[in-house]
Amino acid sequence: MSDKKIKIEFAPGAFDQFDGTQEELDEFIAELQRMADSGELEEQSVSLDDEEAWLELSPEEQAVIEAAITRPGETRH
Repeated sequence: MSDKKIKIEFAPGAFDQFDGTQEELDEFIAELQRMADSGELEEQSVSLDDEEAWLELSPEEQAVIEAAITRPGETRH
């Protein structure tokens, strides 16, 4: 693990579709930061540059990721 502290930032609207309470969202964000601080987040990460890893995702997961990284009017493939 690196000594560099990871700062997690969320894009505006990142949680617009979140279906839970503010308390649950706060707990989720705190857990992500804890995982980043401990190195666990990086250890469990998967590069989506890897075609094989991408294909292991469900079509629903792929659609969510593509929607998050594609600007309106653009297509990824």
